[in-house]
Amino acid sequence: HGSTEAFCSTMSIAPKIRRASTAIASTVENVFEQPSQQQQLQDDLPSVTSAEESQSIQLRSVDKDALINTSIFIIAIATVVTTVLSVDVGITRGWTAEEIALRIPLDNWRSYTNILSMAPIETKAVTSATVYTIGDIIAQKTEGLDIGKLDRGRILRSALAGLIGHGPMSHVWYHVSEDFFDNILHLHAWWDFVPKVVVDQLVFGPIWNNSYILLLGIMQLQKPGQIFGDMKRSTIPLLISGLKLWPFVHCITYGLIPVENRLLWVDLVEILWVTILANEANANNSEAQPGDDKDR
Repeated sequence: HGSTEAFCSTMSIAPKIRRASTAIASTVENVFEQPSQQQQLQDDLPSVTSAEESQSIQLRSVDKDALINTSIFIIAIATVVTTVLSVDVGITRGWTAEEIALRIPLDNWRSYTNILSMAPIETKAVTSATVYTIGDIIAQKTEGLDIGKLDRGRILRSALAGLIGHGPMSHVWYHVSEDFFDNILHLHAWWDFVPKVVVDQLVFGPIWNNSYILLLGIMQLQKPGQIFGDMKRSTIPLLISGLKLWPFVHCITYGLIPVENRLLWVDLVEILWVTILANEANANNSEAQPGDDKDR
């Protein structure tokens, strides 16, 4: 009878023991799982932090570039405005506002022509550098870039191309062209601007377009094969693009504008053309395939 009671007692306690064992096992499992979950959270935290830090660094970089570019533009514009407005400084006493407004453009033009006569090549080089700078900025803006994302290196390369290339080359070309038609062909008819325009488009136009791409390629340390490949691909498209604009412009260039002032006139129109030219040159760079390097 005692054994029977003990057995019954044991059987009644067994479910309680099983429930207690299950609870203990669950507690132990949770204890081991908790560090694992914490470890997972810790593993995920660096990636989130890294993404936030990357975004923060990128924003700081954009803000820094925007500040630098804006400062450069403000300084450049302030310098130009100050130079233009101060041309008559010291002699405007007693002048009316109308007299000042009339004399400022006239005296700036007189100052420009004086500098041009004393240093024609240097003046034309600076003029072209200014135009090519403006043109490349316009080209980048047409690509949808904000002021903070403008490529200062690209702008500098275009400025140097105008400074050491377009200005001096155009000075030589206009004088050579005028001497050839006047003193060799003795062409002085009213329509003599027509052959001048044709020769300009078929000779000097391709020479300068390829010179521009060559200068940019050298400054970008491109391989010769890539540079000449870009020149080959661009020659005909740029010639065709030029025919849409320059024949009409050069009817005025060779028909009405004096030789010494032709570059200034052309440079004013050049802002539009440089935008086209810069886009074409940089499109060539973006189309270049990495696998092509072995053939260059």
